[in-house]
Amino acid sequence: MAKSARASSKKFNNQRKAASVFAPTENARAERLSAKLLELAKQPKPESSDVNMNTEDDDLQVEITTRDDNDTAMEVDASTKTTKPRRSGRVIAKSKHKKSKMVFQNLANILVPISILIFAIGFFPYKPFLPGLAEYESLEIGPPPSGPFDKLVFMVVDALRSPLNRRTGQLTSDCSDFVFSENSGFEFTQSLIRDGSAVPFTANARSPTVTMPRIKSITTGSIPSFVDLILNFDEADTSSTLSAQDTWLAQLKARGMGKLLMFGDDTWLKLFPDTFDRTDGTTSFFVSDFTEVDNNVTRNIAGELENNDWGLMVLHYLGLDHIGHKSGPRSPNMVPKQQEMDGIVQTLFEAIESKNHLKSTLLVICGDHGMNDAGNHGASSPGETSPALLFISPKMKAISSGLSAPATPKDDFEYYSKVEQSDLAPTIAALLGFPVSKNNLGAFIPAFLSFWPSARDRVQILMRNAKQILGIVTAAFGDELFDPESMSDPCFLEPTDINTLACQWRCISQKARSVADARHIDAEWLSETSTWLRRAQDLMSAMASNYDIPKLLLGLALASVSMLLSISSTVSRGYHWNSDAVPLLLIALSYGIMMFASSFVEEEHHFWYWSCTLWLAYLGSRQVAKTRRISLFGWSLVALAALRIMRSWNQTGQKYAGEPDIVKIFLLPYPELLWILVAATYGIISFNILASLDGLPYVISTGLSSFLVSAAFSFKLAFTAEDAPELVVGFAKAVYDMFQGQTLLFRARLVFALISITAVWAIYRSIVGGPRASRTSAYLFHYLYTLLALTQSRATNIPILLLSSLLFNFLQSSNLSIPQITTSSILLQHATFFAFGGSNAISSIDLSSAYNGISSFNVIAVGFLTLISNWSGPIFWTSAANLLLMKKAHEGQKDVFRQHITLLTAFTAASIAFVMAACTALRTHLFIWTVFSPKYLYCMAWGLGQHLLINVGFGGLLYWLSSR
Repeated sequence: MAKSARASSKKFNNQRKAASVFAPTENARAERLSAKLLELAKQPKPESSDVNMNTEDDDLQVEITTRDDNDTAMEVDASTKTTKPRRSGRVIAKSKHKKSKMVFQNLANILVPISILIFAIGFFPYKPFLPGLAEYESLEIGPPPSGPFDKLVFMVVDALRSPLNRRTGQLTSDCSDFVFSENSGFEFTQSLIRDGSAVPFTANARSPTVTMPRIKSITTGSIPSFVDLILNFDEADTSSTLSAQDTWLAQLKARGMGKLLMFGDDTWLKLFPDTFDRTDGTTSFFVSDFTEVDNNVTRNIAGELENNDWGLMVLHYLGLDHIGHKSGPRSPNMVPKQQEMDGIVQTLFEAIESKNHLKSTLLVICGDHGMNDAGNHGASSPGETSPALLFISPKMKAISSGLSAPATPKDDFEYYSKVEQSDLAPTIAALLGFPVSKNNLGAFIPAFLSFWPSARDRVQILMRNAKQILGIVTAAFGDELFDPESMSDPCFLEPTDINTLACQWRCISQKARSVADARHIDAEWLSETSTWLRRAQDLMSAMASNYDIPKLLLGLALASVSMLLSISSTVSRGYHWNSDAVPLLLIALSYGIMMFASSFVEEEHHFWYWSCTLWLAYLGSRQVAKTRRISLFGWSLVALAALRIMRSWNQTGQKYAGEPDIVKIFLLPYPELLWILVAATYGIISFNILASLDGLPYVISTGLSSFLVSAAFSFKLAFTAEDAPELVVGFAKAVYDMFQGQTLLFRARLVFALISITAVWAIYRSIVGGPRASRTSAYLFHYLYTLLALTQSRATNIPILLLSSLLFNFLQSSNLSIPQITTSSILLQHATFFAFGGSNAISSIDLSSAYNGISSFNVIAVGFLTLISNWSGPIFWTSAANLLLMKKAHEGQKDVFRQHITLLTAFTAASIAFVMAACTALRTHLFIWTVFSPKYLYCMAWGLGQHLLINVGFGGLLYWLSSR
């Protein structure tokens, strides 16, 4: 009672004190407030356009708090100068500023594809060609000679090269041979070389070493455009046809030398529509098959050898190339496939020997390109540019006494005399007796001049070839220097390449008549003419393409504008993270400078590996110093160790391609270790998917995750059993036997269907389930993509995604700013691209999984699967970055994804601009077509595919779903 009395007394005293002390002040404030309200009421109302209620503006954060009644309205004083119209003006200015930044960012991303395509049009133009068929022109030295052959069997064994260990110069015991060396499966072919029935050469296939450009070079004698490299990957393309160009196929058809037959790679049917009379085409991109694809060719041979109505039979075998893509040149399937091809050579040769209507048939065997030590092609390594070439016929014994076989290489892959692959065109033309193609840059192979004993005939063959190439030379340089009546004598001018060529032409053309009339051929003149042909060929082949300089500069300018717009948007945002963006600026500048050195372009992976190592070490030390948490130090060591292992997983680049790496040293010899890692990766993914299916009953979520992962794992086992059966041993073989019975097509479609169904459910949950469901679904999307990446990756690369998950856990444990997230994403996207075996060479493109779940060619489906197969690592980090950004958004940061994309666009535009500048400045460089052109193609893929489609499109979709 006493306490209650005291409290009541104290309360009464306070009330009395407040009434006597504070009441006058309260009354005065109330009077001033009333006067102020009356004054505001008399002012004009603001326009509706001045009112901005956009609560999402990150530059204007409105904070609503609850205050005591005593605090309300007491701040209004006569000295207060703030008015509502003034604040409204600031809101309008900030809104306009935000909109301008959004316009800058959108415009920068729009300019990225525009600049890329304009530059590509100027850098990779279609080369002009002379239309119509060549005709024999009248020469003073007489009519053209007839050829010793009247039929041609042209057999292409895709990727047929001569293998050699580049580092040691020695054949290794486990290295399967292709044609000429000791371990070859071509034993019968080598016997033909020894007895003189076959004349062998090592051809030089210029880059790009893929099928379509090489067939163009073989049939026209010209140097193909790099545009053909892009068209080579589109099975449905018909724009690259040679139907309007002069080729030896067109010459054969025009002269009625018999029907034209084609069996094998349907690239020939695309290049020569309506040319062949009987065909049986096979697609070239089902690289999983190397049996039926060749049986479909061989089944036509026996019947056609009995027919006498054809003049040309083209046989294009794909199996050996497919084995290379799947398992490399040391695959256990390689020698049996060579023996199969050797048996076909034997069948053809014995038919030519025994059948009267085939007595004058020439059999040409060649590879369209070779392959590197990884089994791929498209670049310019010696293995890729050195396919085998053989001319076979019993008539060859008249000009050849035989050569040693197997042979010892003189240089990298050079077993016999080296010729240009384009030399096939004029040589075939002469041997079959028709004019050389108008656009030919090839030189007749002098070894076959012995078929014509007459000096006049030999002069005819060389001079007609020389005059045809002279027409191309004079079209490029003018004819004044080559005109014997010209007042300017090139022999007395500065000894440039063209002046030297013109001087030599005058000499050989003046001697031609006297040499033709002589009883014996002048060996010196023959040598001089052959040298002139080769010089002219080298000059025209090495000439810079007909670049469209204005388009190159326009593309470069637009890329630079895109870069400046992105930087402007970045700098003007005012988010106070400029210091965190400095490392990204340094990376972009270093990368740009590096693009001007061909060696650095070829070995680009080292830049990303070391940059990533330094970056992770920097993040780890910074986080440890800031938080003093020992666990972060442990995660830093784990991350650095994971990155170090990842760097050594696959040897890439040019200098050390095919050298020992983790896959070759540990996984291929010990497949049990491989499947332990693979099973662990699938197991972790299964638990992660299960944890992310919290919106479903436990029984359903457990069954779905188990069924989904089991279907994916069984597909990978079955795929590997077809792809590399030597890897499916032990418990992997036992599990594979349990799941036998379904085709790979069905298995792949089942996996894709289950992933799609689960993704649709996750989308539904994101839209209707609220913030928590959106966050859970974001992780489910990430794990579903990881499972898709596992499906599209080679079995030996699957553990890289396990290592990537460890790196992601380190980044999750660190409190990163948005620029740090973006920098980490860029570095790890590029590092994992190279860790998976990627490079800046076309030969590193992996097509082994491009047809998973597809029964026929579809450009969109194949393109999508090829993108996933080759960019599985970078796409993983796009998804992982979304999870890190989602975390920042849930911490209360505004405009998170836009900040991220602004920085990504700035880096992408800068890298594109630097690559364009390098290609423009170095367009006459020796390695422009072998190094810088492929680099620009990859630049296109990174800019259009990875940045716009994946980072902006796919990443934006993921962020939108996760932030609902």
